[in-house]
Amino acid sequence: MPGSSGEYGPAQRAVAAAAGVNIQTLRYYERRGLLAEPERSNGGHRLYGEEAVTALRVIKAAQRLGFTLEEVAELLEAGRHRHGRPVAGLQERAAAKLAEVDAKIADLTTIRTVLATAVEAGCDDLTVCASSPCCPIPFTDLAEETRHAGPCC
Repeated sequence: MPGSSGEYGPAQRAVAAAAGVNIQTLRYYERRGLLAEPERSNGGHRLYGEEAVTALRVIKAAQRLGFTLEEVAELLEAGRHRHGRPVAGLQERAAAKLAEVDAKIADLTTIRTVLATAVEAGCDDLTVCASSPCCPIPFTDLAEETRHAGPCC
């Protein structure tokens, strides 16, 4: 029987709440094929098993680790076909994701260093700063680290 929130039965609300997602997310994952189509009651309401909660938690955890929904779908699909054998590729994909994270951290560290140097140098006007040879902001290449700091702008 539908609850007070309309078409969503209590099973949907319970599963969504247990997994920490909203009902729209639950339905979206079903449409994307990330979640198996649930059985239906005689009244047509979705009936989820405990595996749905686990799957939702896995999906959300993978997203928090930086995997896209497409990557999560690939990992889940590989897991469905492993038949008790270790899934080839999870280690490789995790290592690749770790390399991406390390690259982003390196980029952010560079950006932070440049911004801190610009603040320390007293840069206040981008146009003036861009024409100053002592400006620490690398207008031509953010990765360039040959400029020097000091009050100049």
